[in-house]
Amino acid sequence: MAIWAIGDVQGCMSSLERLLDRLGYDRDRDRLWLVGDLVNRGPRSLDVLRWARAQGDAVTCVLGNHDLHLLARAAGVAGEKKRDTLDAVLAAPDRDALVDWLRARPLVHVEGEWLMVHAGLHPRWSAARARALASELEDGLRGDDWRGWLGQLAGKAPAWRDDLAGGERVRALLSYFARVRTCDAAGVPHPEFDGPPADAPAGYRPWFELSSPAWASHTAVFGHWAALGLSLGPLHCGLDSGCVWGKSLTALRLHDRAVVQVKAVEAAS
Repeated sequence: MAIWAIGDVQGCMSSLERLLDRLGYDRDRDRLWLVGDLVNRGPRSLDVLRWARAQGDAVTCVLGNHDLHLLARAAGVAGEKKRDTLDAVLAAPDRDALVDWLRARPLVHVEGEWLMVHAGLHPRWSAARARALASELEDGLRGDDWRGWLGQLAGKAPAWRDDLAGGERVRALLSYFARVRTCDAAGVPHPEFDGPPADAPAGYRPWFELSSPAWASHTAVFGHWAALGLSLGPLHCGLDSGCVWGKSLTALRLHDRAVVQVKAVEAAS
């Protein structure tokens, strides 16, 4: 059995099929970790969701910012964005089943020495603390009032403090789990920067490069940062290699860090 972690798919089903064929993926033998952003900007988000749901326990997926945006649109608390390609999902006859499956996914998955998250972590959070904080958000997403809960996502995220509550706490947590790329020395994310690390604003560096992070008992597997590209270090594995931008889709075999990449078939409009 192999566990393969796969970077951001973003509706690029044809590229995913090409990668799975290259891996020789067998759902009865292998497991796949998907780092989030299953949907949006690529052309086949509906197919990706249907495929992922059909894999059952063979697939473990964390939620990314585009997945959360789809849920917010389905809940009626967010409008369409310029480059959205979610109409087929929202109009599908199995929309409700897919939405329910998606909102039941975790934001942080911890297994053995590995931690999977879509974007990143605060440097003061251990793996256990990150998992506990993620469970707060997951309870809201899975609850009866999930539509109202998603309404809290709109608005500016404050700097993280342990005593935050309500929507401010939700937005601050998601600023790490679903959005962070770079942080200042205090661990506060830059809210807008999405370029390569070399172009980061003065005083900011990749979140996984801050010194002595509490989560360092684990290796973080993540996506989200296409301009970073494939990035492998002793304690981090960044797997968003820009598939939806016409670059490549990446898989990493966890036990030996073998990398398999395929050229993207499609690119975002």
